[in-house]
Amino acid sequence: MQFEKKSIWQQIDKDTNEKIYEYAEEYKAFLDNAKTEREATRFIISAAKEKGFISLDEALDGKIKKGDKIYLNNKNKSVVLFVIGDDIEEGLNIVGSHIDSPRLDLKGNPLYEDSSLALFKTHYYGGVKKYQWPTIALSLHGYFRDRDGNEHNIVIGEDENDPVFYINDLLPHLAKDQNSKTLKDAIKGEDLNIVVGHSTYGVEGDENPIKRNILTILKEKYNLDEEDFAFAEFEAVPAQKAKDVGFDRAMIASHGHDDRVCSYANLKAILEVEDPKKTAVALFVDKEEIGSVGNTAMTSMFFENALAEIINNMGEYSDLKVRRALAKSSVLSADVSAALDPSFKEVSDDKNEAQVGYGIAMAKYTGSGGKGGSNDANPEYISKLRDLFRREDVIWQISGFGKVDQGGGGTIAYILAKYGAEVVDMGTAMLSMHAPVELVSKADAYMTYKAYKAFLDKFE
Repeated sequence: MQFEKKSIWQQIDKDTNEKIYEYAEEYKAFLDNAKTEREATRFIISAAKEKGFISLDEALDGKIKKGDKIYLNNKNKSVVLFVIGDDIEEGLNIVGSHIDSPRLDLKGNPLYEDSSLALFKTHYYGGVKKYQWPTIALSLHGYFRDRDGNEHNIVIGEDENDPVFYINDLLPHLAKDQNSKTLKDAIKGEDLNIVVGHSTYGVEGDENPIKRNILTILKEKYNLDEEDFAFAEFEAVPAQKAKDVGFDRAMIASHGHDDRVCSYANLKAILEVEDPKKTAVALFVDKEEIGSVGNTAMTSMFFENALAEIINNMGEYSDLKVRRALAKSSVLSADVSAALDPSFKEVSDDKNEAQVGYGIAMAKYTGSGGKGGSNDANPEYISKLRDLFRREDVIWQISGFGKVDQGGGGTIAYILAKYGAEVVDMGTAMLSMHAPVELVSKADAYMTYKAYKAFLDKFE
């Protein structure tokens, strides 16, 4: 606990230390293989199937009963996993995480040629500092259907033999005007154009020979025509693999810790739940970084609809039963929080900010200013969580989100709270949030998993 002012590393034995590092290797594999929502969805469902989960459609063909393990794939971009408990009307234990992360998306007509380069135009996704994205190696992850109706999942830049992609920045010798601007304005959104080609070799008689060469390559390798971009999803993310940080290798640098550090903990936790008293639910949702909008986000009805289908299958259906189940539910909103950064202490209240290595972070409220946009958890609920974590040896800490009026942030907590469920934000504290490459403690990542496992399995 934070009040003891002792880090995880000071409270564990050799066996737990080894488990922390073993868990980190599993988590790094998830980071490297699930850089987009589609990839995370495929990873989660594959892992669930190996543990005996069946699709909701398959489950509805029979009679759903206690102990059944069920998954719903929502449009290949969000997932919900259920492990059925005793009486579903008595509520569920839900851990809700998200699998989208800040990145750059290609525009619908991205490819153009200018000044001896072929480039892709982008639109940034989520809250980013635009100046952080130039001059780093980028990979492209995409999905499209060609004219023949064939599906293509494309990843370029992750294999050592792949090319990578790149955004230019202005050289310091000519940056007088740029240097006079604020960080926010030094790089504009329209400046985040990705270099994708340069050669004109073998191309003749074309007004844009570099662009033509790129289109030829795309057609030959992927059967992708220029108009296919308008109907595709392409995301640019850092090409870097997840890497250990420090001489002690106690931290991980990677793209997408927000929120895959909580998502992987959520996945591993529910895969180990076998016979819960209360139905255990793991949510992996999309679009949190842009306000939870759209039909793959938490504000859509896919989770409620799946719950209604299960309740209908298990007995006489009524809307009241669905409402009762949700109102009696307990929820951990599994999202990251900001950790105290020794280089930027001026923005934080160090008496109330989480620190890396001190355990999973509980934020009683998030939001900004006068708690605007927050879910403010009830003391009755979080006191029960404290008792659970004490029994299960889960190390946790209190978390804020910077000084009052400094800024703030939101999660999906308020969306589930609208049903009357008890909800609190609880996730991993991290550094450099929303940067192309972020930083977390291996000890915190492991304790996040341990907290979610205890909650899904044993909270009453």
